[in-house]
Amino acid sequence: MDISFWDIICQDYVIIALVVVLLTALCSSLFGVTLVLKRFSYIGDGLSHAAFGVMAVAAVLNLSNSLWLTLPITIVVAIILLCGGPNSKIKGDASIAIISVSALAIGYVLMNVFGTSPNVSGDICSALFGSMSIVNMGTTELFVAIGLSVFVLVVFVLLYHKIFAITFDENFAKATGTKTKVLQVLMAIVLAVLIVLAMKLVGSLLVSALIIFPALSAMRIFKSFLGVTIASSIIGVCCAFVGFLLAVLIPSLPVGATIVLVNLVSFGIFSCIAAFAKKAA
Repeated sequence: MDISFWDIICQDYVIIALVVVLLTALCSSLFGVTLVLKRFSYIGDGLSHAAFGVMAVAAVLNLSNSLWLTLPITIVVAIILLCGGPNSKIKGDASIAIISVSALAIGYVLMNVFGTSPNVSGDICSALFGSMSIVNMGTTELFVAIGLSVFVLVVFVLLYHKIFAITFDENFAKATGTKTKVLQVLMAIVLAVLIVLAMKLVGSLLVSALIIFPALSAMRIFKSFLGVTIASSIIGVCCAFVGFLLAVLIPSLPVGATIVLVNLVSFGIFSCIAAFAKKAA
């Protein structure tokens, strides 16, 4: 008996996966605007690669759920990267690069030497590029995605002006009494949770795309911080939805990589619109 597209969409595991995908995309695109403007676009790579190394350790230890080991360590790394401050001996992109390549190398060596899975190459590929299947999303990811989304939205609404201030002039924000370190720690925790959740979807090598592309696409058209933030959220969610549907319609397409490609196409479209608008003006 042939199974229709709507029969597949109505399956419980597909609905859970779709909700997780959309909420992850919403948080990534909303949070990505500040990271892009602060020149921290590639911090997602450093954190996702660190998480990959921890996941490798969890796999070697045969932990049934690596989330509870991966999440706290990724949070610590995020705080170190975001809150290192100007007095750090190794700054910005250099510290991200060191963590990124070191964690990838450690994780790859551990999974090859000590891995107990019969398909080590497949496990590594899934960790790096995301799973080919959408059935790996469970209720844990669903609850984390819902909680994270509510938390991020509340933080952005209540602390919008402070986030705006530290995004464009952190020193001025600090001088006016804003507790910049507290905000940075808060942002680091949110980012770490977001990275660990997004890795299930797109893998450690593609996770930055969910953060970067929607913000850059929105910046082609909109100029205000609020406009870019709202547009980035809408673009990120729409691209995730289209990419997810394409992966369901064509089962050979991996969900994460398809969403990234849809974001790439979206960026190209917005860039063309911006170019035509500039010429028309």
